[in-house]
Amino acid sequence: MKKESVNQQAGLWKISWPLFLEILLFIMMGNADTLMLSQYADDAVAAVGVSNQVLNLLVIMFGFVTTGTAILVANALGANKEEKARDIITVSFWANGFFGLIISLLMGLFGVQIMQMMNLEDSLLAQAAQYTEWVGGFLVAQAMVMTVSASLRSYGYTKDSMLITLGMNIINVIGNYILVFGPWGLPSYGVMGVAFSTTFSRILGMIVGVAYLQYKLKKPIKSLKKIDQPKSYLRDLLRIGLPSAGEHLTYNATQMVITYIITFMGTAALTTKVYATNIVMFIFVAAIAIGQGTQILVSYKMGSKNYRDAYTQGISSLKIAIGISLVVALIVYSFADPILAIFTQDTQIITIAKQILLLSILMEPGRAFNLVMGNALRAKGDVKYPMYLAIGSMWGVAVVFSYVFGILFHWGLIGCWLAFTIDEWLRGVLMLIRWNKSFRSLKGMRPLSLT
Repeated sequence: MKKESVNQQAGLWKISWPLFLEILLFIMMGNADTLMLSQYADDAVAAVGVSNQVLNLLVIMFGFVTTGTAILVANALGANKEEKARDIITVSFWANGFFGLIISLLMGLFGVQIMQMMNLEDSLLAQAAQYTEWVGGFLVAQAMVMTVSASLRSYGYTKDSMLITLGMNIINVIGNYILVFGPWGLPSYGVMGVAFSTTFSRILGMIVGVAYLQYKLKKPIKSLKKIDQPKSYLRDLLRIGLPSAGEHLTYNATQMVITYIITFMGTAALTTKVYATNIVMFIFVAAIAIGQGTQILVSYKMGSKNYRDAYTQGISSLKIAIGISLVVALIVYSFADPILAIFTQDTQIITIAKQILLLSILMEPGRAFNLVMGNALRAKGDVKYPMYLAIGSMWGVAVVFSYVFGILFHWGLIGCWLAFTIDEWLRGVLMLIRWNKSFRSLKGMRPLSLT
């Protein structure tokens, strides 16, 4: 195995900091869309925000495969089975390519009908539908980018994956500037300009990413005919990926329902949610990176049967993630006024968004619980518990109490965020209890189970 690959001595920092930058750049790509459109029209921000809510739900479909890829490849490398790791990458590539093409076709054909189901005002519907058809119609490119990223990260090449995302981000920002603002006398395309720019950057990222993966790992992507029992690998990928992605699918599905609830509060509330969500993402990006880094390290250590280190890695990562999330939330709230002024001058939006950022100081440490412990449990092979817990809590707490607090109690968006906070802390604490119980008998512990 190459020296850059994940090994037992690889520290969380070495694995996580490039992940942090990659995720930050990915979030900035979405924020660039929002920020540039905010200078164009608030209605355009709301339209794209609702469309992305749907598209993000579909992107989770690709996680069925990529989550399993990240865990199984790292696990195979930990057991010194590099050929198996490369075969898993091949199966992942072809599976996600097939899923991506199907989803892209559906979104390109039925984008208008899907947006009509979101209870949008007439002024938002046409823009949201156009964005959905174009960006959704090329989601296969995002599927390929995610597969490349998962494969590189599993080998420890987190910096390489980050650089690909950086390139996509730069292309997207340049494209947005040209197509939204129309400099040098060029026409301005508004929402469609953002759609073109996002799509082009993803297609370019796919081409560069696949070519680099082939070069870096010496052509791991090959014909399925050259692999013994590809169906077996696909089955293993889905055994881990389906429950894992099911948790993310549940999150995005519930967020769609909550977004639908918020539409009854008016366009101002909907626009505030989009702005607040984009800002809050910067608070938990470190926890996401630490969670993904923890998953790689725990998977590797489970593959090499180093169970005690796997357990301590999970606990250590959790403490770090909680601390960082709390500090960043405090900093963001401290600079709430200048941050919000970048997006909007609407005093009603700013007032509500500041209250949301204040509540996020309590919410984000709870989210850190979920991001770290959920990834750690999946890396250990406990993939169903986080999904079942997510289904029960997100629907039973986040959705139900968003309606109760937000609509019945007339607390608006603040009520929704309070419901999110209760949900995050409840799931986080229960997963920590599960993690501690699962490692009580280290002596009799078996390697990663896929059943």
